[in-house]
Amino acid sequence: MARVSAQELLSRLEKGKAIPAILLLGDEPYLRDACRAQLIEKFVPEASRTWAVSRYSADRGETEAALSQAQSLPMLSPHQVVFLEDAEAIEKLGDKNREETVAQVELYLGDPAPFTVLVMEAARLDERMKLAKIIAQKTLVVDVGLGENPEQRQSAAVLMAGNFAKTLGLQFEKGAAEDLAERVAADLMRLKTEIEKLANYLGDRKKVTGDDVNAMVASEKTTNVWALADLLASRQGQKSMEFLDRLLRDGEAPLEMLGALTWMYRKLIEASEIRGAMNGWQAARTLGMRPEQAEVALRAARKTSKTQLLNGLRALEKADDRLKSSKNARMVLEFLVTELTSANALAVARN
Repeated sequence: MARVSAQELLSRLEKGKAIPAILLLGDEPYLRDACRAQLIEKFVPEASRTWAVSRYSADRGETEAALSQAQSLPMLSPHQVVFLEDAEAIEKLGDKNREETVAQVELYLGDPAPFTVLVMEAARLDERMKLAKIIAQKTLVVDVGLGENPEQRQSAAVLMAGNFAKTLGLQFEKGAAEDLAERVAADLMRLKTEIEKLANYLGDRKKVTGDDVNAMVASEKTTNVWALADLLASRQGQKSMEFLDRLLRDGEAPLEMLGALTWMYRKLIEASEIRGAMNGWQAARTLGMRPEQAEVALRAARKTSKTQLLNGLRALEKADDRLKSSKNARMVLEFLVTELTSANALAVARN
């Protein structure tokens, strides 16, 4: 399936080319959100966006409603943008429903409304199936993923790091952008967040050094502690201890691990406040995380009350103080795991 990049989409929009239908294909939330924002900015005046921007989900069975909206004249705007998320859900319908839905999509794409930009979105599509073939023929397919090749993902993240930094008036010294991209494992949403944190950390300085990155950005390796989320949430003390032991034997730095755990708990608190059914990809946009991490966060947050999470965060803050003054990092972390998984964790955390 031939694709254009998110940057190429921007170039087409700047040239004023008509694009009646688009597929945003890939699982990188930042790139997807950037394309959405560009399309809305280009086609819908700000004052009209309440009425002329609509969102539907194929996973919620709203494909027909999205196509119907696409054929309806927009209110108070010469154009409208209609988003249909989770298009891959169409492939999972029963044979009859799938054939009917694909036929509706094909009919619309054969004669799209001139006043609508229909934006279909999918993390991935099976190119052997009819839906993918129709969309490939009749839409502009925009790549909003970084691919599976680690070197390509790293290169793309380094380039984006430079772009993010430039918007904040920052520059990276040689090698610092590469260090940052590696530490966040080419996660663009986290990359942007970390650069914003670095800007605050630097103050009046405008050059980001490798030392700055080392000081402020926990390695993505340490986010292996996300595997602890389910264990801690369900109070599985023994398994949590065994996992902690593996991380320490693998050379994870205790202070970085604690920082990652603290970040994890903050995200669990955010996840606990999400209302309504969401999958990992949808939650990723809300939480500013990768989809697989967001899925874990949602699952773990459902197992733990917000009160427990807040008390857990306080226990982490106390552990941070202990770790900075103790010569036995393992003991501090083991005591922390005991606090977070014990039956009287709430009472312990309050003291």
